[in-house]
Amino acid sequence: MAAEGVPNAVIAAQLNCTRMTVLKWRARFADDGLEGLEEAAGRGRPAVISQATTERIVAATLRRPPRGVTHWSARLLAQRFGVSHTTVQRIWKEHGLRPHPTRSFKFSSDPQLEEKVSDVIGLYLHPPEHALVLCVDEKSQIQALDRTQPLLPMRPHQVERRTHDYVRHGTTTLFAALDIATGQVTGRCYERHRRKEFLAFLSVIERRYPTQDIHLVLDNYHTHKHPLVDAWLAERPRFTLHFTPTSASWLNQVETWFSLLQRRAIQRGVFSSVAVLKQAIRRFLDGWNDHSHPFAWVKTPEEVLMPHRQRISESRD
Repeated sequence: MAAEGVPNAVIAAQLNCTRMTVLKWRARFADDGLEGLEEAAGRGRPAVISQATTERIVAATLRRPPRGVTHWSARLLAQRFGVSHTTVQRIWKEHGLRPHPTRSFKFSSDPQLEEKVSDVIGLYLHPPEHALVLCVDEKSQIQALDRTQPLLPMRPHQVERRTHDYVRHGTTTLFAALDIATGQVTGRCYERHRRKEFLAFLSVIERRYPTQDIHLVLDNYHTHKHPLVDAWLAERPRFTLHFTPTSASWLNQVETWFSLLQRRAIQRGVFSSVAVLKQAIRRFLDGWNDHSHPFAWVKTPEEVLMPHRQRISESRD
């Protein structure tokens, strides 16, 4: 830029540095040419922690901590190696180490994994014409929790406050069916979640959608496969069941809606009775259906199955 005649101040502004920096490097180039643009030996603060110590800290982080401790903390590791905890944190950051958080996972062991994944996702990506696809499940044991003292509402610079203890007033179970095309949800609350309640909910679905062929996406809960349920379905050939793989209920889109219900209407709610809890669920359900939208499924069966196939390949190696 200097060779093109650009003023020093403009160079500094465009390169986000100071004018003195521009002058320094131009002067070094004028005096020593390209060699002047190399950092001289000995410049900068010398390293305080040796490479060997860094390697020992990294190696220790990847091994089990002392007896009785589940994971390393920065201060615990710093105490062991005689360095500061900020040094440990810097080394962890440089090497991409994070001992404090964890993530859960579960690989399905279903022998029909690939067939079920392809079947369910096939319904999401290419639903059958003139038929309805409903994701059905139950959210069991929803607790009606009441705080022992009234909430203190949110104020400027102060979050909402509540007592840590609570009173249980009972539970309810919500059965829900999500229409993947519209996002509309049909829901009913029952005291329990046995085959009796499941059959009652299937009857609700039957009355709401009296003429269409219906494909139900379900998990492998034993109630869904009860002989009386099979007998009920045998008399209604327009119902077709599709089961998600074992340990893969997240494949059921109604679980996404349950998550929204939990976070928006239940988690921070205060319920003085089961009836009040049911009313709150009904209000959320009605409000959702007034402005419902479908959830867009974007992954193909191959993309979903890839981690499973990689795991099998690694185990064989």
